[in-house]
Amino acid sequence: MSLEAVQAGFERLLEAIVVVLIVALSVLVIAGFLFRYAGSALAWYDELASIGLVWLTYYGSALAALKGAHIGVAGLVNALPPPLRLAVTVFAEACVFFFFAVLAVTGIEVLGVLAGDGMVSLPWVPLQITQSVIPIGSVLFIIAEALRLPTVLRQARGGGLVDAELKAALEQAGLEAGAQPPAKQDAVRP
Repeated sequence: MSLEAVQAGFERLLEAIVVVLIVALSVLVIAGFLFRYAGSALAWYDELASIGLVWLTYYGSALAALKGAHIGVAGLVNALPPPLRLAVTVFAEACVFFFFAVLAVTGIEVLGVLAGDGMVSLPWVPLQITQSVIPIGSVLFIIAEALRLPTVLRQARGGGLVDAELKAALEQAGLEAGAQPPAKQDAVRP
């Protein structure tokens, strides 16, 4: 199985998780509104909605990492000479891996501290489940970065890093990278 196939499968998995979380959070928010409007507010709504938003953030950030859509300074890195550009890219990637590894380990330690505790509004729901997103999301982010790493290193060695947001905007506008937008046509008057 090729790296591209693994990356595509991982992307589909993360997209499915994110879609399920968005739908669930949307249903929860609508239900919370309707119950509150009817005068019977759900006691657990706020806490569960907050947790859902955190889960969406962690899983969504892993998906964004896989697509290279996080905030970056590709233009600044690309302005460097290729050997320095590669060194800066390797350093930046190492920092990302280190940060999320520390976050995963710390998240696992937090789960141990939370053993036996439940949510405030739904005490039968263990906090270990709600907070498991920290180590899981961190590991997913590391996997996403690892899958993208060969491409990033190849770009750093070659013509430069690709700005994912700029590329997506150009694609949406129907333009190729580096192409000029079509010139405005003067209106023909009858």
